Amino acid sequence: MSIRVDASKCNGCSLCTKSCGTNAIEVKDKLATITLESCTMCGACVATCRFKAISIDIEKQATEDLSQYKGVWVFGEQRDGKVAPVVFELINVGRDLADARKCDLAVVILGHNISDAVEELASYPLDKVYVYEAPELENYDAERYCRVLTDVTRELKPEIFLAGATTTGRSFMSGVAISLYTGLTADCTGLEIGEDGLLHQTRPAYGGNIMATILCPYTRPQMATVRHKVFRMSCKRAEGKAEIVNLTPKPALFSSRSKVLEFIEDVTEKVNLVDADIIISGGRGLGGPENFSILRELAEEIGAAVGSSRAAVDAGWISYAHQVGQTGKTVCPKLYIACGISGAVQHQVGMKSSDTIIAINKDPNAPIFQIADFGFVGDALEILPMLTKKIKAMRGAPSTCPV
Repeated sequence: MSIRVDASKCNGCSLCTKSCGTNAIEVKDKLATITLESCTMCGACVATCRFKAISIDIEKQATEDLSQYKGVWVFGEQRDGKVAPVVFELINVGRDLADARKCDLAVVILGHNISDAVEELASYPLDKVYVYEAPELENYDAERYCRVLTDVTRELKPEIFLAGATTTGRSFMSGVAISLYTGLTADCTGLEIGEDGLLHQTRPAYGGNIMATILCPYTRPQMATVRHKVFRMSCKRAEGKAEIVNLTPKPALFSSRSKVLEFIEDVTEKVNLVDADIIISGGRGLGGPENFSILRELAEEIGAAVGSSRAAVDAGWISYAHQVGQTGKTVCPKLYIACGISGAVQHQVGMKSSDTIIAINKDPNAPIFQIADFGFVGDALEILPMLTKKIKAMRGAPSTCPV
């Protein structure tokens, strides 16, 4: 990276000197002069110069031989030996990417006593399952996982590396990318190999108002995280199983500044939000936290999970674990019922791929109706109790909902 001043365009106006935060620029004989030792390449002077006299040149070329990198990897996230559902979705899209690049598809899994998880993964359409097993990796630790995965990636050199945009994936995959001096695209909704052979990574930008396609042409691996329920789950292979490769643990990588004292599972909800077939969500239109009890009673009757909009979470009516949307969870149930939710773009990003959407809102112009399959213009606090009462009557059970 370098910075230069075009003498034919600079007239010594001194605007650049005022914008420089490190006092690296001075004007001599009506020409801006930059002290490179003090310059941080922040670009403030470039933006300030009205005459386009200052420019920063970036070397857009690979710093190593990228042909060394082969294969598509998926991070095999697991907890207590149970593989996260998003992994099977990534295997599905990863298989397509690997076939397009004519290379192997592999899952790399870290943990301890994970033989059952490894065997399960080997039954899917993979070429290899890389297993890094050690007692120190039994409980997830971002620092250890980051260090181990960075080391393995440097050694085996995958071309593409995918992970779920889960709490785990988000907390350490960025660290892996930084350690490898490569890029990472978060929360992708589309992945494909372009005609240029690069991984085209598509994600929502500017609050979901546009879709940006991001490329990583000069470094490897090309890394991306993907939200749960974006791609369909892979089917198991018809016959045989993937090759299982046991990697040699390196104890020097296991140091950590943190220690897991206890893991407390959230058991307040009977149905997991991201895995639910039916979700009933409430927003600001419910009027207060006490009215979420109406949603919960209906949810119990139909076996649904309870979700919410960001507005309800920000108001303190329900915990963040229930939030659906761009800054919450992405869900794809068979049925999504939005109650008192206006349907801002940020919320739609997290639920619009649901098979069937039912919207209940007093405002007939609410954006949620634009994506709903069925819409009811009315007060959710009146409609939901009647629906619950009707369902209970059909089942012969008493209702506690007021009507």
